Amino acid sequence: MPELPEVEVVRRGLADHVLHRPIRSVEVLHPRAVRRHLTGDFAERLAGRTIAAAGRRGKYLWLDVGHDEAIMAHLGMSGQMLVAAADRPAEKHLRIRFTFETGPELRFVDQRTFGGLSIHPLVDGVPEPVAHIGRDPMDPEFSLDAAVAGIRRRRTELKRALLDQTIVSGIGNIYADEALWRARLHGLRPTEKLTRAQGVTVLQAASEVMHEALDQGGTSFDALYVNVNGASGYFDRSLNVYGRGDRACRRCGTPIVREPFMNRSSYSCPRCQPRPRSSRTATVSRAR
Repeated sequence: MPELPEVEVVRRGLADHVLHRPIRSVEVLHPRAVRRHLTGDFAERLAGRTIAAAGRRGKYLWLDVGHDEAIMAHLGMSGQMLVAAADRPAEKHLRIRFTFETGPELRFVDQRTFGGLSIHPLVDGVPEPVAHIGRDPMDPEFSLDAAVAGIRRRRTELKRALLDQTIVSGIGNIYADEALWRARLHGLRPTEKLTRAQGVTVLQAASEVMHEALDQGGTSFDALYVNVNGASGYFDRSLNVYGRGDRACRRCGTPIVREPFMNRSSYSCPRCQPRPRSSRTATVSRAR
């Protein structure tokens, strides 16, 4: 699933191409793409509206269409928001097509149909379903002190806390691993034992790595993660631990370790990021 840098790349592209353009019509080509609405209702509510702004919080993207409402996009595993000339052939997995009074179309393409678009009221400028999530490190109103305090109040493991979107939004599996490596902290470290300095270090590392990824168009492991022009990002070439199992750590040369984590994988350097003593003990006990 796209993380903050990939979603921000898409948001910026939409801001450049679709703002202040009246919607002439909306064509829904697959009902699952608007599963929260009746197909005809979704299209009728948007016809004639003008896209006023492109917003984002964490991994969530939306288009403000006035009347205190927004189209929220959930990209899922393969969703793409593409800007295309009207005469360009339809993509194989085209799900929704927006046509405007002038200029190119906006197309929602989704191979696996896990994503979709939906219309929601805005609450303090944010779509209602995501109004409860935390601010992300790129938000001008993000409070580093509050985020660190929120993590330290949790009784969980550090990586789980980084992925908790109610504390800090936008950090996913890839950038959590990269931030932990930069901070020389293991994801199993108990949050209640985390010092304030360590909390600051890991969140600053997350912010730094996501800004660097944004500068390179995000991380694209396959052709499904693209910007509005269909181009892939290339930050995957700069990843230090994620996806580099058994390869040498760029800092110390020790082979990177891959471990199962929440039906996914975690990557870390056993030398730069030693496992906390408590987790070592628990692992030995389970083995016995």
